[in-house]
Amino acid sequence: MEDLMEERKEHLLSVMKDPAYVPMKQKELAMLLNVPKGLREELNQVLDALVAEGSVVMSKRGKYTIPQASVTVGTFSGNDKGFGFVAVEGRDGDVFIPAGRTGGAMHGDRVQIEVEPNGQGKKAEGTVVKVLFRANKTVVGYYQKSRNYGFVVPDNRKLGQDIFVSSGKDMGAVTGHKVVVRITNYGNGEKSPEGEIEEILGHVNDPGVDILSLVRAYDLPEEFPEEVMEQAAHTRDEVLEEELAGRKDLRKWQTVTIDGEDAKDLDDAITISREDFGYRLGVHIADVTHYVKEGSPLDGEALKRGTSVYLVDRVIPMLPHKLSNGICSLNAGTDRLAMSCIMDIDFQGKVLGHEITESVIRVDRRMTYTAVNGIVVDRDLALMEEYKDFVEMFDQMKELADILREKRTARGSIDFDLPETKVLLDKDGKVLEVKPYDRNAATKIIEDFMLMANETVAEDYFWQELPFLYRTHDNPDPEKMKRLGVFINNFGYAIHFQNGEIHPGELQKLLTKIEGSEEEALISRLTLRSMKQAKYMPTCTGHFGLAARYYTHFTSPIRRYPDLQIHRIIKENLHGGLREERMAHYYKLLTGVAIQSSAMERRADEAERETIKLKKCEYMEKRIGQVFEGVISGVVNRGFYVELPNTIEGMVSVNDLGREYFVFDEEQMELRGEISGNVYRLGQKVRVTVAGTDRLNRTIDFVPSDEETGV
Repeated sequence: MEDLMEERKEHLLSVMKDPAYVPMKQKELAMLLNVPKGLREELNQVLDALVAEGSVVMSKRGKYTIPQASVTVGTFSGNDKGFGFVAVEGRDGDVFIPAGRTGGAMHGDRVQIEVEPNGQGKKAEGTVVKVLFRANKTVVGYYQKSRNYGFVVPDNRKLGQDIFVSSGKDMGAVTGHKVVVRITNYGNGEKSPEGEIEEILGHVNDPGVDILSLVRAYDLPEEFPEEVMEQAAHTRDEVLEEELAGRKDLRKWQTVTIDGEDAKDLDDAITISREDFGYRLGVHIADVTHYVKEGSPLDGEALKRGTSVYLVDRVIPMLPHKLSNGICSLNAGTDRLAMSCIMDIDFQGKVLGHEITESVIRVDRRMTYTAVNGIVVDRDLALMEEYKDFVEMFDQMKELADILREKRTARGSIDFDLPETKVLLDKDGKVLEVKPYDRNAATKIIEDFMLMANETVAEDYFWQELPFLYRTHDNPDPEKMKRLGVFINNFGYAIHFQNGEIHPGELQKLLTKIEGSEEEALISRLTLRSMKQAKYMPTCTGHFGLAARYYTHFTSPIRRYPDLQIHRIIKENLHGGLREERMAHYYKLLTGVAIQSSAMERRADEAERETIKLKKCEYMEKRIGQVFEGVISGVVNRGFYVELPNTIEGMVSVNDLGREYFVFDEEQMELRGEISGNVYRLGQKVRVTVAGTDRLNRTIDFVPSDEETGV
């Protein structure tokens, strides 16, 4: 059926590309192609498919044609000010859509736009001609009731418009309720969208409603379908003897897992030994594909989810707990099936040889990052005594990890050592503390070993010329890099370009120079923001940030679908089953897997960030009036952002800087008072007072403390 559809699309495109073709309506096209009336619905399906993918456009009068250079298709990103941007595949830079020209498009919609000719140095602008696909069938928000109607203010302010709810369609909701509203009419850009409430989540101040609202807003799956749970229930709890046939038996190798204290899904284990040539490193990954077969309900649901999602108060797993915390988790003292990448590495960090194989392992100890760091760095005597049989192993790990990191740094790999946020909650989900979650030597050991395994597997399968899924990271946009270069000049730093391009080693040199300085966190974050987003691809185009020619994700099949997918290919190849028919099968599906996995990863990242921002607001609500010292982390014409040592960020408005006009210098990234000469620039230390918070918009307002304004 799919092949037939593709043939019809190709035929229709060939007709439209003929120089003699003029734009036609569906009825006229049917007559041109001699399509009988009974088959015109199929023609319409083909046209809809071509329009959705951007190969064909439809005018406002319903005529179909091949898009001209000025007409294209992309994804709309909204803004609460009413304007937006459209990201077009293959085009550098988004197209700006001014307010009033969005055509009723909402954030996430697939749209057809007409791009205006660029003036010199002018960014591309366009107009939404048609909305092709609506991304938002339902919206989560705050309900405000009037006498005969109400409005839902979306939690996602990028949607830009409130949803009108007429009388009788509110399910009895009152002001203050968080609700799910189903959109029944999207409006037209001038008239507001309309909808009816289909679920009341609770009052905005009820415990847990804040996170539940985000779960609904991002359409995160809360329950597994019945057929998935049924399949999981039939999964065995222990490895059977007959399952070991043909596997490399590594159960006598000293093996450990190293994870966070609260980790439950342990998908990677390590073995290491010092040899005459250097080290033999074993990275052993849970063999999830043994239990999750292609095309099964478990597999379909895992692909749909794409990744596990880690929110501040819960984990939404890719696989049911029966697998992720049970038979697929490399729990100590139990036999577990694994996929092993065993590498012989010399004292300079070069991989001399490797073996990728199915195996059976038995973990000896479940270690934590804290304990291992206490041994290899702090030399804690109590810990060294408790784990005396493993101290030599951990020391060897530290030795090899240092070698691998030094080798990677030498080739130009960029290491962003930015602190992540750790949010501690009480049993009711209320915030107890917000603090930076710093990496230590133990977390870096695991990072280094996982990177080494990922690179080794990627290079192996690249040269075998087999269908595969890679983790790619494109070179950054030269213009963004130039702007970064101008900015860091203010701090006395520089980055060098070659033929307009920048090597990742230049950025790593910059990060090394700023290490320990007051501006380190600021410049590191700006450098990261200047780079492109990594994604999954069925072609190997390299990884800029790691300065790696070959890279994949092999090490987390419990929580990432791409890892699960390549394990399936590896196993089939090991068993000699990747013949022409199966290779064609994988080539056909990998593009879809890459697109789905990348999209679900972005959704998960955004949801995780938003839950953290929400809890930061909640934390600062109780600290209004308190004074903190922070660093200016961003400057815009309406004020500047300040980041506190605990990673919380808030904004100081220019309206709170005194009774004078402040000039915004975008090149110097500073605000300067016309009368006082007071300057606020990136990286500057300031003292601020917490003025207020807005949970709806997830923002925090600061004002300068008295000594900052001179009042």
